[in-house]
Amino acid sequence: MEITGRLTAGAEVATVKGEKKVVRFTIAVNDSYRMGEERREVANYFECSYFRNEGIAEYLQKGAIVQVFGRVGVRAYVAKDGEAKGVLTCHVSEIKLFGGAPKAEKPKAEKVEEKDDLPF
Repeated sequence: MEITGRLTAGAEVATVKGEKKVVRFTIAVNDSYRMGEERREVANYFECSYFRNEGIAEYLQKGAIVQVFGRVGVRAYVAKDGEAKGVLTCHVSEIKLFGGAPKAEKPKAEKVEEKDDLPF
């Protein structure tokens, strides 16, 4: 399946069984629909895991637009309060980066007046 959305946070690299590395990140996919005259907006979140190259994690920054291809699944669990919960997951096989992450602000340089020794 193909999913396109924005990263909710920077990716994290974790070590799993057998010293294998996995890149974990979450994608938010925004959608909207009309219900009568009312327009409703919905966000779906996919917890993603990518095993092919942990070096990509440095490029997966919060706010970046990405497109992933992989197997979608659902993980169900019971929360501490006893409520049943579900999480959409994606076992990623391919990632395309489209950018869009906010850039860090560069410090503004102070303007320094230079004095001329020229008479005119």
